[in-house]
Amino acid sequence: MTTAVISSTLIEELKSFFKKNRKPDLITSYLFYLEKKHHLNPVIFIKEKRIYKSKEELIQFLEKQGKLWRETEIKIQIGEPEVNSLTKKIYICPFSGKVFGDNTHANPQDAIYDWVSKCKENTERVDGQRVKRFFVSEDPEVIKNYIKPQKVALKKTVFSSAVTGKLFANKASVVEDFVLHQLKSIPLAEVPSQNRYEIQEDFLKFIEENLKETQISSFVEAMSQYSDFSKFVASWLEEGEQEDAAEV
Repeated sequence: MTTAVISSTLIEELKSFFKKNRKPDLITSYLFYLEKKHHLNPVIFIKEKRIYKSKEELIQFLEKQGKLWRETEIKIQIGEPEVNSLTKKIYICPFSGKVFGDNTHANPQDAIYDWVSKCKENTERVDGQRVKRFFVSEDPEVIKNYIKPQKVALKKTVFSSAVTGKLFANKASVVEDFVLHQLKSIPLAEVPSQNRYEIQEDFLKFIEENLKETQISSFVEAMSQYSDFSKFVASWLEEGEQEDAAEV
């Protein structure tokens, strides 16, 4: 059996862990060690109900699959603005550029539904009826396009979230909103025992491979080399002996 190597930085992190957890069980301690050693930051993708190894890995995967953001285009009408600096959320007609604000219209969502259902520039049809498709944005950088008077009609490239459909001025804002509203951190120690969320396939394989008895024993052997951890190692060995005795 190869003894695990524990870096000096990881030793200090383990010391801090044991100060906060006076009687940690072996598996919880080992999973904490594993998380720090491999620089893992597991996250729950709330909409998918799935756990990934890290937000960076998830974001990279979604971008490659085209499932994080989409490039689209908005229109900005000629004329006086229909929203202002206090507007926090807007509803945009993708066909004409007509916009409704959360503070400038009593029922902006009802208003945009009514507008797109009658908009002459809306040529999209489903079963002979105009589609009720529109954009929503809470991004100040998108909203400010509609605040100033417009002398010429404009078209502008923006980005829509593939998860929520909301519009953002740039890809970085899509990612920022995704991380803020769609992801939730979870300690590695809580991942194997939970049953509410599916574990992403590669991450599950990583956990199963590292939870083998030989891997855990290697960790215990490495920990036994440090006097600071001797009482914890002794406790784990005693618990193991008691479990073995109970099985006999």
